[in-house]
Amino acid sequence: MDTVSEDEDMNIRWTCVAFGLTGALATASPEAPGSPQAQGLTPRDVARIQQVTAASASPNGHWIAFLRQVPRDLEQDPDGPAWSELWVYDTDTGRERPFVTGRVDLSQIDWTPDSRHIAFLAKRGDDKHKALYLIPIDGGEARKAIELKSDLATYALAPDAHRVAVVAAEPEPETRKKQKDKGFNQEVFEEDWRYARLWILTLFADTRGSSPLPLEGHVHQVEWRPGHEQLAVSLAPTPAVDDSYVRQRIRIIDARTGDVLVRVDNPGKLRRFRWSPEGRRLVMIAAQDQHDPSPGRLMEVDLQTGSFRDLIPDYAGQVEDCAWVAEDRLLALCSEGVRSVIYDLRWDGPRVHRERRLGPEGPVFDTISCGGEKPLVALVGSSPVHPAELFLLNAGEATARRVTDSNPWLAERRLARQEVVSWNARDGLELEGILIRPLEDAGTPAPLILSVHGGPEAHVRHGWLTSYSLPGQVAAARGMAVFYPNYRGSTGRGVAFSKLGQGDAAGREFDDLIDAVDHLIRIGVADSNRVGVTGGSYGGYATAWCVTRYSERFAAGVMFVGISDKVSKVGTTDIPDEEYLVHALRRPWEQWAFLLERSPIYHAGNCRTPLLILHGKDDPRVHVSQSLEMYRHLKLRSRAPVRLVLYPGEGHGNRRAASRYDYHLRMLGWFEHYLQGPGGNPPSWDLSYDLVEVKEP
Repeated sequence: MDTVSEDEDMNIRWTCVAFGLTGALATASPEAPGSPQAQGLTPRDVARIQQVTAASASPNGHWIAFLRQVPRDLEQDPDGPAWSELWVYDTDTGRERPFVTGRVDLSQIDWTPDSRHIAFLAKRGDDKHKALYLIPIDGGEARKAIELKSDLATYALAPDAHRVAVVAAEPEPETRKKQKDKGFNQEVFEEDWRYARLWILTLFADTRGSSPLPLEGHVHQVEWRPGHEQLAVSLAPTPAVDDSYVRQRIRIIDARTGDVLVRVDNPGKLRRFRWSPEGRRLVMIAAQDQHDPSPGRLMEVDLQTGSFRDLIPDYAGQVEDCAWVAEDRLLALCSEGVRSVIYDLRWDGPRVHRERRLGPEGPVFDTISCGGEKPLVALVGSSPVHPAELFLLNAGEATARRVTDSNPWLAERRLARQEVVSWNARDGLELEGILIRPLEDAGTPAPLILSVHGGPEAHVRHGWLTSYSLPGQVAAARGMAVFYPNYRGSTGRGVAFSKLGQGDAAGREFDDLIDAVDHLIRIGVADSNRVGVTGGSYGGYATAWCVTRYSERFAAGVMFVGISDKVSKVGTTDIPDEEYLVHALRRPWEQWAFLLERSPIYHAGNCRTPLLILHGKDDPRVHVSQSLEMYRHLKLRSRAPVRLVLYPGEGHGNRRAASRYDYHLRMLGWFEHYLQGPGGNPPSWDLSYDLVEVKEP
């Protein structure tokens, strides 16, 4: 899965099915806020956007705990990733209140079974490692409940409210620490791993001398089975990222001994799993088979044999999340095309009845959580006019109600029209994507930015589509149209659709991009002489392909953490098996010539398109050498302007506030220069940020 990580930017994160709109535009966004005189969105606006990232409904249904991501102030804060604050929404009063805010970084919120405390992971004060904290709902300070000699990765509170299952890496041996202090800090590649282990601990007890359960493999996820001394855990053979992607397998174990009671040999990728309230059922969101690019099937596990069945067979969509309402009732949050829907699944013996509960019109949602007897449903989602917020769906209601406003200042901005567009590929396949028109739309062809999602097992939804790496509303405010295509191989339209690009890298999947541009030109949206292309990861691969193989079609390109050499990419990535199983279907030595011809560097001599290349220097997914190769081949074989910008300390996507802001300014500046400005030589590499100097505290 070559996607730009995002806490990072996967607003893009998932969604698509064609709705019979070929050759037409389907407007589905509410009126944009702001008066006609208000300005559009600016880069500084993007740098301060807050959003809700997670929500958890209390078991009694009275409160919703949620995390709000708050970017660092470019002028006042030291540089770094965004803060993550804990807030609580009171369903009785209809108000939210801060619980743990400021310069904090919280994750993985949950409730104790009695709804009296909120649990979260954080590294606070003098903590050397990330620990588990509990904070009372009725007031008081957060107390550290569990800490080990390494960061806690995840946890599951026991139904008895006294114990917790925690996952953490094996503590580093003291002898190794002393060696590092002496300068012996060498890394033995893929051998000096520290495996994640599982501990069963008592809350607020001394953990010194405690030992993990004797499980074979690297622990990723854990869920406590209600009413039993059992756990469901997912294990991978090693800590390798590749194993985490394609070899996580579920085991039901004895919580006292670690003995494996049931083996669930789920094929391929695994997203998550959930026990029913009384522990009589276990469902998982997993891949259909080992070649399924995305874990989007909802399966029920047989607790005696470990076998499983698809609860929504042949579903032409993707299950994103689920939440139990009762022992025999489950809500499934799904993507269907560019929209979200929720299904209500009810068990009647072995039969499962499915009924649509919500959608598809309205916001697009990422997560779902349930609490209380009614029940109360908490959702996190976005729309074309606002980033991710907290929504509530009460019993009997047909629509979800937004209850937070993390960016009230957005009401003072004008936002451009956002629409769903469908087109036919050259082979007749119907596809769709999202178009943001220029803010001042004159009804005449405009400069167009084609923004291609990564993966390719991802999809763009009809929600908020503006961020540091997504030009969206900022480009629209500057007179450009932006189109986000869901080409073949995208998710959200079922397994068969997501496999259409397999074994054909840069083939029909990227022909779909050219067909999309041609469609936008035909209907008068795009100026054929002023088309740009951008994308990250696999979208960066698409960008590199468009500016080389189809250079005559594009006036500018911005490539982010992208692929340029399909041969060397396999030898430098941390997911070579994932690449083989769900993308290539063949190993490089079985298709050397094919991979070379599907590499942008092979066509570099054809490039006449100015290209800006940006990459994190510590990227393990798409190694920085991919960008170095692209830059050098263009310098040697092309006359097109090219610039390479590297971000020290960043990986597969930028996390720090400064590097995000720098990226956003460079992307916009490049497109303005070549799609609207004089073109020719590149704009100055030396940016002016207009920031006050910040001193470290």
